[in-house]
Amino acid sequence: MTVKLVLLHSPLVGPGTWRLFAPLLRARGYEVTVPDYSGEMAGNPPYYSRLVGNARRSIGDSSDVILIAHSGAGALIPAVADAGFARGAIFMDALLPHPGRSWLSTAPGSTKSRLESLVRDGCVPPWHQWWPKGSIEALFDDPSAYEHFSSELNDLPLAYFDEAAPSVELPERFACAYLQLGRGYDAEAATAERMGWPVRRLTRHHLAMLTHPNEIAGEIEQLIQAIG
Repeated sequence: MTVKLVLLHSPLVGPGTWRLFAPLLRARGYEVTVPDYSGEMAGNPPYYSRLVGNARRSIGDSSDVILIAHSGAGALIPAVADAGFARGAIFMDALLPHPGRSWLSTAPGSTKSRLESLVRDGCVPPWHQWWPKGSIEALFDDPSAYEHFSSELNDLPLAYFDEAAPSVELPERFACAYLQLGRGYDAEAATAERMGWPVRRLTRHHLAMLTHPNEIAGEIEQLIQAIG
């Protein structure tokens, strides 16, 4: 039976996160689905219920599904998995689940302060504008790849960051693994390791699936095998 991989992009960016990565996994024999739930971030809350509903629809009635979550999508995993079809998840430079708690309540103080300083009319700027000018663009050797990625980024409602994630825990016998792409997620990788998850660490950066897709695809395949 073919394993189905559902690639969940961070709610702060777009599905183009996976545009170079998904074809490589398909070439390795996996069925790959890339839901686009960027539109769910528009309008008023609640946001999590819309994000989770969109991701669940992408699973369909498949019986052998592994979720791959990047960055903020990690917070969606328990509620998406609660539908019962996914058997495991790989967190890629991702937040760990925080049921019943908001993004702001779990963020480091410096990150929270920086975000709150950017608020204008109830919104924060697109994600790539949170950082020093040019720092995200500098990660890309190919300017067109950066332009494609950044073209999907929009202003974000502050209400999303203050909304509590669904109060749903990871299902029992749900296999998890962690892939750390860069130093920014040391704490999450260490926590995953303490929980007994398979963990692999790289010294790339947060968007390495767009700049080193072959390397990241190989790491993901090893973790798929590790969680059985």
